Amino acid sequence: MEPITFASALANLSSMAPEIWQACRETALMLGIGLFTAILLGGPLGIILYLSQPGQLFANRVVNGVLGWLVNLVRSFPFIILMVSLVPLTRVLVGSTIGPIAAAVPLSFAAIPYFARLVEQTLREIPRGVVEAAEAMGASPLQIIVKVLLNEARSGLISSLTILTISFLSYSAVAGVVGGGGIGDLAIRYGYYRFQTDVMVAMVLLLVVIVQIIQFAGNRLAAHLDKR
Repeated sequence: MEPITFASALANLSSMAPEIWQACRETALMLGIGLFTAILLGGPLGIILYLSQPGQLFANRVVNGVLGWLVNLVRSFPFIILMVSLVPLTRVLVGSTIGPIAAAVPLSFAAIPYFARLVEQTLREIPRGVVEAAEAMGASPLQIIVKVLLNEARSGLISSLTILTISFLSYSAVAGVVGGGGIGDLAIRYGYYRFQTDVMVAMVLLLVVIVQIIQFAGNRLAAHLDKR
């Protein structure tokens, strides 16, 4: 085997540009569906977990206990095992178990409880006095949730979403290994099975760059929304 030089590695990566671009699109699709589902379902779930705690607006030990148990149950599954466990459901929902859409199903299931806990923890940081002041002014429960809780927690929620995005970027790479496509799949197929170290290194660097961009954007937006 000829030694890999910078020039040969660059030429090889240039020839693979269409495949790399396709892998990036597949990763973005998996991540986008997972994050959208997390916000749509995990966000309200986190709010319910917070509001059903003792001393909150809709305190209910039974509801809080059951939802908390379900969230912890899903979070306790290693992602690779969760993917395998959800294969029948994935086949029913999307008609296949291969591809980024199919991989987005277990990603979404994992993202919902993950984000719910992050939302719950963020809301807990809001001083109780803020909510009590809103109640004293006659605010309705919906107004308290939207205009007080979510407004006060918006910076923390952006930070939580940033954490979720970065965490599930690595999950999407794992999904790629078992037929989901994306950057992880490309790294394994070429970097591991075909012994093309340059491809493996390039994909790792690409993931590092993406993570840095996400973290930078999340930090800037959170700082902009922080009213303190």
